[in-house]
Amino acid sequence: MKWAELSRGILPAGVFQVLNGGADLGALMTLHPGIAKISFTGTIATGKRVMAACAKTLKKVTLELAGNDACIVCPDADLDKTIPSVASGGFFNAGQVCVASKRIYVHESIYDEFLDRLIAEVEKSYSVQEDANAPSVFGPLDNKMQFEVVKGIIEDCRKNGYNIVKGGRTTTASSTGKGFWLEPTIVSKPPEDSWLVKEEQFGPILPILSWSGEDDVVKRSNLANAGLGASVYSRDVAQAERIARRLESGSVWINQFERPNFGAFFGGMKDSGFGGEMGKQGLLSYSYTQALHFAK
Repeated sequence: MKWAELSRGILPAGVFQVLNGGADLGALMTLHPGIAKISFTGTIATGKRVMAACAKTLKKVTLELAGNDACIVCPDADLDKTIPSVASGGFFNAGQVCVASKRIYVHESIYDEFLDRLIAEVEKSYSVQEDANAPSVFGPLDNKMQFEVVKGIIEDCRKNGYNIVKGGRTTTASSTGKGFWLEPTIVSKPPEDSWLVKEEQFGPILPILSWSGEDDVVKRSNLANAGLGASVYSRDVAQAERIARRLESGSVWINQFERPNFGAFFGGMKDSGFGGEMGKQGLLSYSYTQALHFAK
């Protein structure tokens, strides 16, 4: 809405418009014969419904759906740079980013040092900041429904006796009671089949797992139902690239947290998406291609 306001007087009238509404409005847009393209960001279940609705008028469709992004930290990673980057990847905007680092796999040889330093970094840079005038890269959960989902994940970790090494309170962290605030939470070595690891948390709770062999960590990173983003940290860029090319993910970042580049195509594999955005390929997804054939 702010972007639409700022564009007045710059873009011609009608070029950029914003409509507010709920599921009913979204459904009408997918069915409207005058709309030629739908780009949707959201859950896998809703994305499938959007695609089915768009099929009735054969609209062009782009879907960016859930990701559960793996982050692999190799034993030779430069921890002075890796720790702040992983913290940003996991806790920027309280983890509410589609390509946030959501499963952290750290080599067993550096696991303890990594965990201690990550906790210290999160305590220093990612805390509840209720002063609206103070800059912060953390924040509250967007809505009550997601607040309850993340609380449920934390409560599941506590119920199952997982090792919560940072945070873990499920009451709002706001002193005023306003806003859906949860403190940053870190869980050490939860099981691979735990709710926290299997599902996208989309909130400020991060599992830190360990690995020893490359084949094993690649297998664990590649999920059957998701493949949006991933990251790999290593001083050996050739090694990082080798691992990255084995990851079933639409985008992989090497020695940086997941941050889309508008010059590069961005899309997911498997249930994480259909088509994509950005880059030349993404731009062409908003176009029809016409071929002219001249007799010679």
